[in-house]
Amino acid sequence: MIPPKTYQFLVGVFASLGSFNYGYDLGVIGGSVASDSFKAAFHPDANEVGAVVSLFTGGGFFGAAAAGPMGDWFGRRLAIMVGAIIFCIGGAIQAAGKNLSFFYSGRAIAGVGVGVLVMIVPMYQAEIAHPSIRGRVTGLQQLMLGIGAVFATWTVYGTNLHYAGSEQWRIPLGLQIVPAGILGLMILLFPESPRWLIDHGKEQEGLKVLAKLHANGNESDPWVQAEYLQIQSAIAQEHEVEAKGYRDLFTDRSSFRRLFLVTALQASVQMTGVSAIQYFTPDIYKTINIGTTESLKYQAISNVLSVLAQLCTVLFIDKLGRRWPLIIGNGVNCLCFIIVTATIASFPNQTLGVQNSLGWLFIVTNWFYQVSFSFTCGSLSWIIPAEVFDTKTRSKGISIGVMTSFAFNTMIGQITAPAIENIGWRYFILFVVCNFTNAIFFWAFMPETKLLPLEEMNALFNSTGWFVPGSNPKKTSDLDARVEEARLEKEGIAGEQVEG
Repeated sequence: MIPPKTYQFLVGVFASLGSFNYGYDLGVIGGSVASDSFKAAFHPDANEVGAVVSLFTGGGFFGAAAAGPMGDWFGRRLAIMVGAIIFCIGGAIQAAGKNLSFFYSGRAIAGVGVGVLVMIVPMYQAEIAHPSIRGRVTGLQQLMLGIGAVFATWTVYGTNLHYAGSEQWRIPLGLQIVPAGILGLMILLFPESPRWLIDHGKEQEGLKVLAKLHANGNESDPWVQAEYLQIQSAIAQEHEVEAKGYRDLFTDRSSFRRLFLVTALQASVQMTGVSAIQYFTPDIYKTINIGTTESLKYQAISNVLSVLAQLCTVLFIDKLGRRWPLIIGNGVNCLCFIIVTATIASFPNQTLGVQNSLGWLFIVTNWFYQVSFSFTCGSLSWIIPAEVFDTKTRSKGISIGVMTSFAFNTMIGQITAPAIENIGWRYFILFVVCNFTNAIFFWAFMPETKLLPLEEMNALFNSTGWFVPGSNPKKTSDLDARVEEARLEKEGIAGEQVEG
């Protein structure tokens, strides 16, 4: 029999195939549009290359917007299935692209599918996971995203190396249909979110799912009973005050504070510079005289290092917490971009020997940056939004957060190629400044949420002020007290039966 936490983790791994697709596209598109055959077929200028990226992320914006209400109306699993089907359609259109307009439509449709998936998947993971491993399970979003990017960069590197025709980009773009198809076909075999079931009047079904997830089907388990009663109580209170989701996000002080932090977090992640590097690796490496095939190889190595860092996040984030890794990660990112900016700025005026040294400094610093980002900011941008909202606002709040991510991602995708072409190294000063201000902002305003049950986030955000340093939130969980109460009650009943 599989231990409950292992079962939760495995369900989270499968759901993360949606994140794999997002990572795969992040890794595949830069090499695809930079391939000789793509350029020969479509002759894209810098703005058209930007549109290839931004149409995907723009589609993601609208997909995330639709996923919020969709997840509440139809359930988490059906929303995941719909997102996977839409992504498959978009992927097929891209792989069969005959002209740029055809290709653009595939990018936008696939973006809608990814928008649905990356919004729903971490919420589903958070709602099925035990508080003690919730960070580990939701951290799978970034880990699988990284694994997808690794598969993509090595695939596109291989096709660029071994093919001369349109196979250079058609094969990598077509392969992304496979994991999305598997996810869409099989997600209904996995359990629905117990919180969604209880919120929609299916209490007994919700209790059965909780028991399956946390006690191998034992509905009388003290932890299951305590969690069930806590979810019931929180949802009953939301129904009593007629919580309205979107409206409460802006009218309730505690909910608005969480929305503000989540949207700031998602925007800040895009302003670390990670998307600029992922989407435009060949263009950035070209500034230090490294060709497309070589740049794809170095970025593929970088993505492998990122996966190792993301694996460390999955293993350790529930011990380290959320707050300080986020602060320190942004600080390290800032230092990395200072080095990258200085390297690109000084490169043209140096001798050949110095240029070679600067090239390796750039490559190694980029690797170090990817490790820092992947271990901290990247993973936490999915972990924190999935856990801070209550049941009525969770789907809508995460949706708005992911929409913010895609909006900033779209902006970065559209401006990076022209910016590198027109202002060169000065563009990267933007990321130096943003990483620094990110670290200061999260030091001031982001509270610690590790190990706290989802139903107790309201208490955390109601009992602490906006300015976090110096505040002392309570260290114990109400769920622990409920579990102990249920255990004693169960032992008392057993004792009475023995005496009888």
